[in-house]
Amino acid sequence: MDILFVGARNSYLENNKNNITQSFKYKFFYKIAPMQKPLTFPILASLTPEEHSIEVIEGEPGKINFDKKYDLVAITFVTPTAFAAYSIADEFRRRGSFVVLGGYHASALPNEAKQHADSVVICEAEEAWPQLIKDFKNKTTKSFYEARRPVDPKLIPHPLYIYKKKEPLGIQATRGCPYGCEFCAITNTKFGSKFRKRKVSDVIEDIKSLPSNYFSFHDNSLTIDPTYSKQLFKEMKKLNYRFSAFGNINVLSKDDEFLKLAREAGCDIWAIGFESISQETLNNMGKRTNLVKDYISGIKKVHDHGMLILGLFVFGFDNDTLQVFDKTDEFVRTSEIDVLNATILTPYPGTALFDRQEKEKRILTKDWNKYNSIFDVVFQPKNMTPGELLDNTQEIYSKWYGKSYMIKRMIRGLNFGPRAFVVSISANISRTLYYYAMDQ
Repeated sequence: MDILFVGARNSYLENNKNNITQSFKYKFFYKIAPMQKPLTFPILASLTPEEHSIEVIEGEPGKINFDKKYDLVAITFVTPTAFAAYSIADEFRRRGSFVVLGGYHASALPNEAKQHADSVVICEAEEAWPQLIKDFKNKTTKSFYEARRPVDPKLIPHPLYIYKKKEPLGIQATRGCPYGCEFCAITNTKFGSKFRKRKVSDVIEDIKSLPSNYFSFHDNSLTIDPTYSKQLFKEMKKLNYRFSAFGNINVLSKDDEFLKLAREAGCDIWAIGFESISQETLNNMGKRTNLVKDYISGIKKVHDHGMLILGLFVFGFDNDTLQVFDKTDEFVRTSEIDVLNATILTPYPGTALFDRQEKEKRILTKDWNKYNSIFDVVFQPKNMTPGELLDNTQEIYSKWYGKSYMIKRMIRGLNFGPRAFVVSISANISRTLYYYAMDQ
């Protein structure tokens, strides 16, 4: 049986008037700071019997060869790529392929996804996918394959590297997050709040099989269970790899042993969801790990241990007024965060935020292309207009990625050594892809 895995790309970036993804700037910076491949397809491939052939592609409908015959086409996607995924699915179905849809959006809105698919996989696929393959062979497929229980971490297989090029691949040591922030599309999915840990030895085996000595942890956070992560870092110290990871400020601001072991294991940069500089806003969204009073000391502590910080901020919360932009800008400059990311609050289907704003009649559109967190506002903010939220978010991004400020941040990376300097350059340049997309 011939199986095709398809990753639908962001249709906004593919189709915007400037065609940023085809520009010289995009291609040049992508070579310097390539995006790491998701783990979905390598895991599904590992779960697929060897008797079946597998091909994997990513792209828009106009860039896919629909003339090639596949028995089964599996498409994974998130909300902003939903329409692109549906277009691809419809065309393959029209040509006689059996189409399966899965991913966060399909799990949140399975009945919508089913209109474009023969089967929909809801939530985790470790048990559902092998059953679907078996049913397909026996011609007994069902419309929906839904995980009935959180997957046992022992059943998460070693990813099978299936990409043609030696492109970076991530690692997953843990799955799930217990914090349940209102706007989070991951923790609000079924079993997304169930935190599970893989055996350290299995994670080490995955790392050793990587085609590159640099990778990212795809975990929601490596600080959820510090004891587990410390054990992992101790084993990783024996290897010669560099990595980035997500972490929460509550641990990173206080646990020196954790930071020391992380650095010795090869950590270069921590991605931290600061989200907001307002404690009231953090409390309202359910961000239990964040205390604003710990931000400055936590940033300094991470820096003292020789690691950089990617600071993630979101604008548009109910407590946000127009003053939040200048206050946040002042904070990031004072704190000397190394890499910055600003996004627009977006109520993704399946989240508590979406449900609340739906009840409040504040959802402005269900054009999923606009759920991109960068170029569009899809809800009615409380203390500003949608246009003011969009313009100010893009303006602050332009400030952060203006040449002088960006160069200053990159040079500051020299304080942490040659390796950190290179990482700072790479990370800042990758963020400029968003800036260029907005600035054209």
